[in-house]
Amino acid sequence: MKRIFFGLIIMVCGKMVLAQGPVSQQVGASPQITAELLQKENVLRDEFAKKGLLWPAREVYIRSFKYDSQLEVWVRNDDSQEFKLFKTYKVCVMAGTIGPKRIEGDYQVPEGFYYISQFNPRSEYHLSLKLNYPNESDKILSDKLKPGEGIYIHGDCVSVGCIPLQNFQIDEVYLIAMGAKLNGESFIPVHVFPIRFSNRQSLDYYTKYSFDDVDLQHFTASLKPVYDYFEANRTLPLIGVAPNGDYDILN
Repeated sequence: MKRIFFGLIIMVCGKMVLAQGPVSQQVGASPQITAELLQKENVLRDEFAKKGLLWPAREVYIRSFKYDSQLEVWVRNDDSQEFKLFKTYKVCVMAGTIGPKRIEGDYQVPEGFYYISQFNPRSEYHLSLKLNYPNESDKILSDKLKPGEGIYIHGDCVSVGCIPLQNFQIDEVYLIAMGAKLNGESFIPVHVFPIRFSNRQSLDYYTKYSFDDVDLQHFTASLKPVYDYFEANRTLPLIGVAPNGDYDILN
């Protein structure tokens, strides 16, 4: 079966140029937010050092669990290492329900495999990181005319379909991601899962919720192997998208 290669692996062309100077001063935020970020960056630098991680970050991987209301930031110094969990953040609220986003206005947080496509330091929600929704799978499975758009990880703790954090949390996530971008990470992957599959309570909830929904079960079944791969290897697989919109591990 033909597969569409899905751009989630870290791609680096040419020599990596390391970020020069404080990341906070290269964000482009307002003077007030920049001052806050500078203080935050000093804290992050110390926290990174304690975990044996280089600052600014070299490679970052973000994953979020909708039902569990958690967002994790994983970091590694180079692609020969495994990712280390830097921190787990509490997501403020979950818009919508379990299941992927399929149409504009459904208030659903997407589920699937994305990357950060835009940094917005002047967001109306403090700071925001845009996801590349709709991705190749969404374009196949979602509404063809109005699949929706504008999905972000952002601050201000409000949501109508995004992943919201407290402002002090998005300050950290934004700085870490920006540092990796400045250090040459072109595609910062963001994986969004319906649940943490290793959490028994979450799995029980999902089983009951999806009991009569064969389509949802099928879709989730194409997400779980990527979760399992990362849990076993602490590295990311190459992910493809089949003509029917299913995700597939290619390596």
